[in-house]
Amino acid sequence: MNRVTPMLGGLFLMLAMCLSAAAQQPGPVPGNVPLAPAVEAPAKVPKNLLQTFYDGGPLMYPIALCSFLVVMFTCERIITLRRSRVIPRDFVTRIFEQIREGQLDREDAIALCEKNGSPVAIVLAGGLKKWGRPAVEVEQAILDSGERVCNQLRKYLRLFNGVSQVAPLFGLLGTVMGMISSFQGISGSAAAGQRELMAGGIAEALITTASGMFVAIPALLAYLHFLSRVDYLVTEIDSVGQRLVDLISADGLERAARERAPKKKAA
Repeated sequence: MNRVTPMLGGLFLMLAMCLSAAAQQPGPVPGNVPLAPAVEAPAKVPKNLLQTFYDGGPLMYPIALCSFLVVMFTCERIITLRRSRVIPRDFVTRIFEQIREGQLDREDAIALCEKNGSPVAIVLAGGLKKWGRPAVEVEQAILDSGERVCNQLRKYLRLFNGVSQVAPLFGLLGTVMGMISSFQGISGSAAAGQRELMAGGIAEALITTASGMFVAIPALLAYLHFLSRVDYLVTEIDSVGQRLVDLISADGLERAARERAPKKKAA
């Protein structure tokens, strides 16, 4: 017992000295994770549009072609679908007044329409060829001509619809290719360069996706706008054609002759 007591006292003394030394040394604060040494972030290098295009990979070329087609045919449709070009107001007013007053016969009216060459003139020319026939025949001729004109007015609209569907697919394909390239590079590289390879692949994927949507959205909006524009113009042409039916059908010519008869007698 006498021997054990000095041994326990020595052990307690050594334990107290160790705890005192540990308390004096600085250590990590409980609950906090030691911070890694700060690494200076690389300076951001500004990129121009051309460099971003190259970073997007090979799928950016068909997306750029889609963008060029949308811009070119949007300008073409804006010029072609002007109301003054499709339905010239002065021409329509003049030809109806001359027919109503009896100043134009069938051949002269057809020649005047062919000379004008506008879509509404083509429709009127189709109806004028049935001059003096029943209203059903005149109306059918106008409908046939109107259908051909409508197809001409809808020209290139499918292109806008096609681009709005194909461009996002190109962007999605670029996304998949970028991710595949990224993971293939990571699997065959050292740990030090994996982050750079991953960043490059993700950048390519995001650029192609954004570019595809950037082209598809305006293409879809242009398609919807021009489609509604064509529908409006076709409705206007149909209204003009119905006015022609009332003038040159057998019933219309007979009615016009009765209206002009009292004027001649009065003169």
